[in-house]
Amino acid sequence: MSARFMSSDEYDELAHRLYNEGRYDDALGLLKEGVSLYPHATELHVGMSYAYLVREEFGWARLSFRRALALDPDHEDALAGYGEVLLKLGQRTEALEQFEHVLGLGFRDDHDLMLQIGRALFRDGLVAPALRFFEFAVTTHPDSPDASACVGYASHRLGREGAAFFWLRRALALEPFHAEARIYLANLLYDRGESDAALHHFEQTAPDEHFDELSLWRTIDLKKTCRRLSDDDPSLTPWLERLAGVAAEREDIDLLLAEIETHQSDGTIRNPHQLELFGALVTDPQSIKRRNNPGDSHLVATLAGHLFKGTWDEILVQMKSADGELAAASLREFMTSVARRGRAETGVVIPVTDAEAFIRGSAQAGVLRIIR
Repeated sequence: MSARFMSSDEYDELAHRLYNEGRYDDALGLLKEGVSLYPHATELHVGMSYAYLVREEFGWARLSFRRALALDPDHEDALAGYGEVLLKLGQRTEALEQFEHVLGLGFRDDHDLMLQIGRALFRDGLVAPALRFFEFAVTTHPDSPDASACVGYASHRLGREGAAFFWLRRALALEPFHAEARIYLANLLYDRGESDAALHHFEQTAPDEHFDELSLWRTIDLKKTCRRLSDDDPSLTPWLERLAGVAAEREDIDLLLAEIETHQSDGTIRNPHQLELFGALVTDPQSIKRRNNPGDSHLVATLAGHLFKGTWDEILVQMKSADGELAAASLREFMTSVARRGRAETGVVIPVTDAEAFIRGSAQAGVLRIIR
């Protein structure tokens, strides 16, 4: 028993602290004690459910979430967690019903909850539904780097290359030290064969920010190839040490075998064990685009969050005026400078022949997003 009598709120608070410290067994034991004293405390049941979930005891987690929802059928955290457990158990339809219930309760403006549900769907391969929840998060919290990054990840999985580049770059514009987004972007560039652009981003990360062997191997390979470094160059030492450490942490050799088995006929890789950072780019068949009437009105969003509306020519003028460094430059100088910067960072060649080609090329490079 506890050293002194605690309220249900104190049990919940202490269990949360243990949970956040990664002490899941201790948290679960404490919550069981709390539930025995306060059997109608919904928060304790919810906390216990998540402890079971993180321990991958899905049967117990399902039972515990059901008990919590019997006490409070509209508890948003319980609904989200219960849906996640149902996904783990292969009950997708029932899981989606829980997530829709959360939306029906009006929680689509809850940033953390939308990301939690979106990530659960993403991990289960339900990418389109995941994108929907990520978009709820980024719509209500446009300055969230995590929400922007998640939209980028899902967009990539759905083959929306331009959108993926835009949202990953948007995440980095909001948070330059967002390592996961930067590593993801670097790997996409590597898969496209844009070595210099990929290395540009890899070199802005630290070895201990990498948690998989593939991105570490790629960083080392690019440093040796592009920088012409020898195998024993001292600058490679921290990367090689991190690679050895990550490899040592992997106890199941099947993960490595799975990576080999998932090489496709074209040499690209699709590895379900990683956070979908390094899958082959899935592109939609090239479709014929209607050339818009020069007078059509369009809406464009930039990485900085600015919105520009008008014809292609009008939008180009607005973009130049909003650029502090190039506002006084000519339109040609502005387009050339942006195209050069975009090429260095993404490897995409942005045409500068006219306003429409420049803006569409910038969208393809992820420099901006064409809303309409």
